[in-house]
Amino acid sequence: MSQTLEQLLAKVSQLVDRIESVLPQPLSAPDWSQAIAWRYRKRSSGHGVLEPVRHVAAMTLDDLKEIDQQKEKLQRNTEQFVNGRPANNVLLTGARGTGKSSLIKACLNSYAAQGLRLIEVDKADLTDLPDIIEVVASRPEKFMVYCDDLSFEDGEPGYKALKSILDGTVAASTPNVLICATSNRRHLLPEYMSENLTYKHTDDGEVHPGEGVEEKISLSERFGLWISFYPFSQDEYLHIAAQWLGSLGATAAQIEAARADALLWALERGSRSGRVAYQFARDYMGRQVSA
Repeated sequence: MSQTLEQLLAKVSQLVDRIESVLPQPLSAPDWSQAIAWRYRKRSSGHGVLEPVRHVAAMTLDDLKEIDQQKEKLQRNTEQFVNGRPANNVLLTGARGTGKSSLIKACLNSYAAQGLRLIEVDKADLTDLPDIIEVVASRPEKFMVYCDDLSFEDGEPGYKALKSILDGTVAASTPNVLICATSNRRHLLPEYMSENLTYKHTDDGEVHPGEGVEEKISLSERFGLWISFYPFSQDEYLHIAAQWLGSLGATAAQIEAARADALLWALERGSRSGRVAYQFARDYMGRQVSA
């Protein structure tokens, strides 16, 4: 009888262990000394973990050309943040490939020695922001919680979660956390022509957006600092291409000879962006080495 009871208890214990293994667990703190950048990931079991980024792109602020005003704004805000002074959550918006994500990486590399750390969070996982903030709240480092290429469709759960965090809930009020996002959409949500019909005009000529438009504007307005990026001119594109060629070891003669190829590359891609210039430089220099 006692043997049967022991077997039953053993099976119950195994069952409890299995149930606990699939239940969501509180987010645990990693070994913060392993890296300066981290990714928040959800396992198939639903458990969230912070994974170290072993190789952060070796991007510096000096590497980024033709975005001096944008650099100055983000650098000033980041310095305020790492020095414990008031700073704003940041939304970087504008044309694709113009340096939004690169500027974030460059700032991380520039201020990591002063305690800046980065946690990248996918849009789908923004509902877990309070848990992430809770884990880092007592740390001495400064954490930039970063979401790349952020945009929402109507009704997505991450929208309300981010809006709540930016509103300054108790969980988000810790001074060592800054929210930073990049997006091609200024207001982060799709905008439709029909919404223009909801605008109201008062007798004195004032224009007031409808409730639907107000709701879309309200999220982006919760970012205290907006940094806008614009498409590059031909000269700006060539300057950026020359900078990347030089960083990859091109001589002045090679850079001058590459101008026509750089313009053709941009024409074929249908874009004159920093990303296109970087891709051209890698292709061009790779062909030089193999020649």
